[in-house]
Amino acid sequence: MAAGRVLRDRTAGLFLAAVVVSGFGSSAMTLAAGIWVKSLTGSDSLAALALFAVWLPVLCGPLLGALADRLPRKPLLVGTNLTMAVLLTTLTTVDSAGRVWLLFAVLVLYGCASVLLDSAESALVAGAVAPTLLGDFNGLRMTANEGMKLVAPLTGAALYARFGGGAVALLDAVSFTLAAGLYGLLRVRRTAPAPRGAGGWSAGLRQLWGSPVLRPLVLAASATMLCAGLNGATLYAVVDGTLGHSPTFAGVLSVAQGAGSVAIGLLAGPLMRRLPGRVFPAAGIAVFGLAVGLRAVPDDAVALTACALIGAGLPCVLIAALTAVQRETPDAVLGRTAASADTLMMSPNAVALGIGAVLVARVEMSVLLPLVGAVALLTAALLLTGRREPAPAGPRVSPEA
Repeated sequence: MAAGRVLRDRTAGLFLAAVVVSGFGSSAMTLAAGIWVKSLTGSDSLAALALFAVWLPVLCGPLLGALADRLPRKPLLVGTNLTMAVLLTTLTTVDSAGRVWLLFAVLVLYGCASVLLDSAESALVAGAVAPTLLGDFNGLRMTANEGMKLVAPLTGAALYARFGGGAVALLDAVSFTLAAGLYGLLRVRRTAPAPRGAGGWSAGLRQLWGSPVLRPLVLAASATMLCAGLNGATLYAVVDGTLGHSPTFAGVLSVAQGAGSVAIGLLAGPLMRRLPGRVFPAAGIAVFGLAVGLRAVPDDAVALTACALIGAGLPCVLIAALTAVQRETPDAVLGRTAASADTLMMSPNAVALGIGAVLVARVEMSVLLPLVGAVALLTAALLLTGRREPAPAGPRVSPEA
């Protein structure tokens, strides 16, 4: 019923529609970019750098989030989407190895735009959606994102195979344009931008660290995403060495994980209302940890079940942390705080992917995966039993005009 109320709300519906549209184009483009670089250069390392180029701006989250606090957020969403649409059209000229630099430049700007859009969107949603429905909205947003990941990469790969990378770039440009139009239809109250001296770019980090509600959630999410990166690095080692399949079986496992994420997105709001305090994120981390350990079992049914459970458990702490940020943070620093939280939660994943690549070559999966799962279980236990300090009283949202 709460999810229905979210979907019936015009503002929330437009937000979710924009997420679906832009998520489809982004998922298609992210896959196609690596294939594109590989086909033009023949280099596996450069193809891997295509994904890294999109992730790199996450490290600048606090700086980019400051823009979301200092500029009008609705025009920022519209303008950023239109700018990216224009930039993506330039990729139709990338037809040789000598022009790959242009693709990398656009991908870095793509990552910057993603961080900026996420922080501005989080701030606008916090003021447009009732606090009691934020968990439902963020769960539905997760469902929309993961749902697109189930279909968009296949569309992008097929489009690339038939027409080349330029066609995928144009598809993504159209998705950004449509998202800009949807954001333009939003009816939101204008909020006075934060003054230039309002805490600087580090205000979001201070807000996170100083909050007894946000700090443990963000730290737990960071530790969980570190484990997720290590787990992700083992994908092909498990497919080949543990299960004895060709690399294409990884796609089947990815679909199972995506299905789990879609399911938990629909259930997140009701579960957060019914489970006390930190139980929802801690339970999700525990399910994730158990499932990671199960991936060491050489059985297809167990592997598929484990991936579905990973998809269901992993997003819980991310949804809980984002919802808490939106509820607990003053509007004047909400953009910076959301972007800082994203940096702290997602950066460990990128680092762990590199560490995991080394560990996979040196440690047996029967040892590494249960160990990673045990670290996740310890994280869940610490989050659930950690000391709770009283949160300071006071209104969350600053006056709007």
